[in-house]
Amino acid sequence: MGPRTAVAPSKEAKAVAGGGGDRGARLRSCSDGSQYSKRPNNLPSSPTLYSPKSVLKRPVSTEELQRPGGPYFKKIFTIMADAVGWGFVVRGNRPCHVQAVEPWGPAAAAGMKVCQFVVSVNGLNVLDLDYRVVSNLILTGPRSVVMEVMEETDH
Repeated sequence: MGPRTAVAPSKEAKAVAGGGGDRGARLRSCSDGSQYSKRPNNLPSSPTLYSPKSVLKRPVSTEELQRPGGPYFKKIFTIMADAVGWGFVVRGNRPCHVQAVEPWGPAAAAGMKVCQFVVSVNGLNVLDLDYRVVSNLILTGPRSVVMEVMEETDH
């Protein structure tokens, strides 16, 4: 395997060597939506996703998300990046969604979950943007990001 790339809050790319057998995995978001793995040695291993299938059960339109009385409710998170990143991955296109959340990362601590749809980043509406643009907004912004998401209600 070749090197894996991560983007730290300082906005500098850092190569992380592949391999690792006994080191396990700690998922981190990258500017292209891919992930690399790194975790402290005292944490249990978890699978590493590189080009995962969508976690969504079905496609959802921006109109459906915004429909009054629809099956979605709004949540707002403030996520403070740690030394490696924010600990989540967005994927998808108009709207994009949360594809993966690192269990021990800042996003999980704030309450972010997979399958939430991203509505805004730091007050900017991103419903009509794809994951590459949304990822770039997060990576080039401040160390603290305010994310507004829509989550499906439990039936």
